[in-house]
Formats: sequence, C-alpha cells, structure tokens
Amino acid sequence: MKNRRIAIALGHDALGTTLPEQQTAAKRAAAAIADLVQDDCEIVITHSNGPQVGMIHTAMSEFQRLYKNYTVTPMSVCSAMSQGYIGYDLQQAIRSELVGRGIFRTVSTILTQVAVDPYDDAFYHPTKIIGRVMNEAEAEEEEKKGNHVTPVEGGFRRIVAAPTPLEIVELDAVNALMDANQIVIAAGGGGIPVLQQENKLKGASAVIEKDLIAGLLADGVNADQLIILTDVDCVYKDFGKEAQEPIYKMSCEQAARYMADGEFGMGNMQPKIQTAINFIGDSDSRSVLITRLDRIREAISGQTGTVIRN
Repeated sequence: MKNRRIAIALGHDALGTTLPEQQTAAKRAAAAIADLVQDDCEIVITHSNGPQVGMIHTAMSEFQRLYKNYTVTPMSVCSAMSQGYIGYDLQQAIRSELVGRGIFRTVSTILTQVAVDPYDDAFYHPTKIIGRVMNEAEAEEEEKKGNHVTPVEGGFRRIVAAPTPLEIVELDAVNALMDANQIVIAAGGGGIPVLQQENKLKGASAVIEKDLIAGLLADGVNADQLIILTDVDCVYKDFGKEAQEPIYKMSCEQAARYMADGEFGMGNMQPKIQTAINFIGDSDSRSVLITRLDRIREAISGQTGTVIRN
C-alpha cells in the first residue's frame, strides 16, 4: 500500500445522521484513514451529505417561513454549508487520530464546486426529494417560485435534479494540496453544482450523486485505488435472497455483465459498480474496493470486501 494515492468515498453509514452520530462516525472513519496514512498513502476523501443537507435545507426554509424579511436559502448554499460542517468534523477527527499516533499532517477541506450541463436531462425530470413535508398551499407556493414538488405521505416535498458532474472546478487545488503531502476532503455531498454563465459560475438547484463524483475525483487526482464505503461487507450476487452469494473479486467485464443481467439494485449498488467501471477504464493498475467502514482493515488485507479491476 505504500506510496499509493487513494480516494475514499464515505457513504451515509460512515457519517451518521444527527450531529452526535456524525461526530462518532467521523472518529471511526479517522481511525481507518489513519491506518492508510501510516502506510504512506496519499489520501483524498469525499463524502455523502444526504441527511445533513436535508436538515440544513429544512432549517433554513423554516427560518424563512417564520421571518418573512429573510430570503429563501438556495440549494447550492445549503450544499456549501453541509460541506463546511461535515469537513470540519472530519478534519478534527482525522487530525486528532494522527496526532495521537505521533503523525503530524495537515488536513484540509476544500469548498468544492462541480460544473454541470444546464441542458442535462435531469433538470427536466427532477427525482431527488429534499426538505420538510409541506401542505398543499405551501406546495403551490413552491411551484410558483419555479420549484418542483411531489406528493408524499402527509403532504408534499420538494424535488430537485441530479445532473451528471462534468468537471471539479477546484481540482487543481486538490492536487496541489495532495502534492504538498496534505490529506484533502473535497467534493463533499457530490460537490456544489454550478452552471457556467459567461465568466461566472451560478449555483444550480440540484444535487449530484455521490458515487459519480467519487469516480470523477478519483480520476482527477489520478488515484491508484478508489475505496467506496457502504453498508455491506462486500458486493453480493442475488442480494437479499436466500441464496445470496458474496463476490470478492470481479473484473470490469464481469461487473458489466452482472449489471446487464440486472444483478445490482439501481438505487444502491449499481451506481457504485458503474463508477468503478468508469474510473478503472482500460487501466491495468487502477482498482476499486467496496466494503463497510468497520471492515476496511480486513478488506484491505483481502479477508472481505469486493475488489474490481481489469
């Protein structure tokens, strides 16, 4: 593992939901990351923000509802807030873990923007549910603002687009910090989606799939390995069925064949497998490891987890 550049994608289960859960989870993540740092690996980290950005959006919407003089907080700003406070907890936890081991390394969080296509089909078919439950009158007000809502149990909730990420705006800064031997946290929550408008970047009312940004970030820093941390020990064939079977090793060709056969769930494992295939491409040296945070040590040593390579 020495002198390898590794991108780590922390999923929802690696971060928790509430603030206390997140702080506890960040400490667990820090221990696993410190193990890799001790092996002289260069580390970049991205993370989920699903519960956190929803909580921020709900809180800011409620604030505006109570205080009419305040404007609504754009989704892009909510994403930026989530990057800041999740990054803060991770920085603190990783630094403390490293100092406790006698290792002194700077940990930096980069507020990261990600360019998306304004004509991405996702903007015409939003699917990501965010925010609080609204009544019918509140839902109509949202639609008057140009936002989209969908019926849910008890009322309505807002939905936003999930466009494909094209470019990480601050990628040069990420690489510069990694080259300076820093541990970097970047593109949290998929990054802040932005649209290019002449010489300006405008925040988009959207979210970006965390698996897609993990692959783009790993490719952008030319990582040797992408580690995707999720809620299962490894990838399974016939997952959830009585005859489910663990898959410890897969080639990209095998992974593509399994996907074509509908083996992986569209909303959970399939995006991770597609990300792995995209990241590895035709490389003979790149690999992807999929496992659970609390099994990462065993996975790296080959006792569990799924490794995908050509």
